[in-house]
Amino acid sequence: MSALETAKDAWGNPPDWIIALAMECDRSSQNQVARRLERSAPVISGVLRNTYRGSMETVEDIVRGTLLKETIACPVLGEIEKQHCRKWRGRSRKFANTNSQSVTMYRACNRCEHNVTEDQE
Repeated sequence: MSALETAKDAWGNPPDWIIALAMECDRSSQNQVARRLERSAPVISGVLRNTYRGSMETVEDIVRGTLLKETIACPVLGEIEKQHCRKWRGRSRKFANTNSQSVTMYRACNRCEHNVTEDQE
């Protein structure tokens, strides 16, 4: 059974990002897609089967940024892919005075409309 068929069986009428994820898994492999999304193969499997207990919003953002190339208007960096925004938001949870960009992003991310509280995976 293809990943797309699995997703359709599990989701009924899957959202566009699930279809993109499944099609990418069918094009290459679930393991390759997992590495590309910086997630594990069991996470990808759980998402496709609609059984994943972690944050579907997180996976959706990563898929939308990586596979669908969706962007966000960052007030500091301009148009950036969604997963890059997520990475900066993750870094901004703890202050690190490692370089001027980290300080700028810490301040900006903590005030940004895109920085919403979410469950950690």
